[in-house]
Amino acid sequence: MRLINCLLFLLVCSYSQAQVINVETLRKKTDSAKWTGSVSLDGSFIKNKNNIFKLATKADIQYNNKKELWLFVNDLKFEKAAGESFVNKGTQHLRYNHKITEKIKMEGFVQAQYDAISEIDFRGLIGAGPRFKLTSDEDYRFYLGTLIMYEHEKASDIAIDRIHKDFRGSTYLSFSLYPTETIGIISTSYYQPRLDKLKDYRLSSTTSVLFKIWEDLAFKTTFTYNFDAYPVVTIPKTQYELTNGLLYSF
Repeated sequence: MRLINCLLFLLVCSYSQAQVINVETLRKKTDSAKWTGSVSLDGSFIKNKNNIFKLATKADIQYNNKKELWLFVNDLKFEKAAGESFVNKGTQHLRYNHKITEKIKMEGFVQAQYDAISEIDFRGLIGAGPRFKLTSDEDYRFYLGTLIMYEHEKASDIAIDRIHKDFRGSTYLSFSLYPTETIGIISTSYYQPRLDKLKDYRLSSTTSVLFKIWEDLAFKTTFTYNFDAYPVVTIPKTQYELTNGLLYSF
């Protein structure tokens, strides 16, 4: 299997604040296998309200018959901030792609999420839209997606107005570069405005660099940047994360 040979998404659309998991690093291109998957273990340092040390585990499984693609992701994190007790953060994400032409796919997703650091008790998402393949070179791939999604968000008790139900757009541009057989660079950037209030928007960018260690084992470095124009009260608008870890694919 080629080094985590990804197609694009998202982010997958995000991660935390960006609303949609960055699934680009999880998509695999295979010639015959219908079932593929991966497991990763990461350690990271995060700067937001506090300095946070974190361990994270992620597992995904993908089914692809060249016409349809199903992807399920389970992402769990255990964090310790400023000497306080561990807090939980988790995301479950299910995505479906249907091939229309060689360069156009329709995709839909549902996602459930909770995040104690960002004061989110629950965030549910459901969305759909087209995804366009901009290049045909298998080693240098570029994609553009334009989706509409519905968001149900319940903040923690710290917020007065705890529940929000909104429609958002989600436009993403992604590229996957494979300059050699042992190096992969995958990046996805998202813009997600609230449709009835465009100044309420979120920006997200995730870039991963993967180095092949063994046949199906890679070392992964990921930098994630998130901006939320209207976060939950007390939460900074800007958050970023640098993660290093191992990724095993099968």
